[in-house]
Amino acid sequence: MKRVLVLCTGNSCRSQMAEGFFRHLGEGEWEAHSAGSKPSGYVHPLAISAMSEAGVDISGGRSKSVDEFAEDRFDLVVTVCDHANESCPFFPDAIDRQHWPFDDPADATGPDAEKLVEFRRVRDEIRGKIAGYLAAIDP
Repeated sequence: MKRVLVLCTGNSCRSQMAEGFFRHLGEGEWEAHSAGSKPSGYVHPLAISAMSEAGVDISGGRSKSVDEFAEDRFDLVVTVCDHANESCPFFPDAIDRQHWPFDDPADATGPDAEKLVEFRRVRDEIRGKIAGYLAAIDP
């Protein structure tokens, strides 16, 4: 089984959604984890809602520090925000390291219904990127 670690700053939105999609789209071939350089301590409720609409349950996730994975080996390390890309610790055993920047949906303003539109947009971008990556490595 291949292992992926998805990193962002707070580990509350983008990295949580990407972890969920790697599990879902990886069809049992990927062990997915996510973490943050400065974990927020929670998974954003609108990220949970947006992913639920896509048939992926991330409600059991928790915001974790990248330090929890410092000694682990990963086939792929992905950063999903520029801050995490700049501060990402070195994972010497990682076969591949990718930077896939996505807008932070937590920056959306307005009522929750309007914010959810942004969460859906970012969710769909993340799903597309991961689906494309998985298709390219296993045509």
